[in-house]
Amino acid sequence: MQFLQSIHHIAIICSDYEKSKRFYTEILGFKIDREVLRSERESYKLDLSLNGQYCIELFSFPNPPKRPSRPESCGLRHIAFQVANVQECIATLNQKGIFPEPIRTDEFTGKKFTFFADPDDLPIELYEM
Repeated sequence: MQFLQSIHHIAIICSDYEKSKRFYTEILGFKIDREVLRSERESYKLDLSLNGQYCIELFSFPNPPKRPSRPESCGLRHIAFQVANVQECIATLNQKGIFPEPIRTDEFTGKKFTFFADPDDLPIELYEM
């Protein structure tokens, strides 16, 4: 029996809450659904949506430990977003001071993709559909 229906959200712990909040809202265009200060944990929880779909929970905690991200360490590898045109997205990101890697082509699908990083070096992929 298949019991999973879809991905509900991605949880991200950031090192600089205000910087990451600006990145995900002002650079990537996520909408803030709810922002909660959890004072007993010295933590913010920011619920973000994209095109009306709840996607990301952004958390802040005091002094979170670093997690190795590259090269190919164990754990979450990256998050990927579907886009209509990778080149146009890169141009938009460049205007905002974000410079993704050169465009690559998926050897199995022939689709274009690229990577860039969030403020904590979490790899983010743009995948052209």
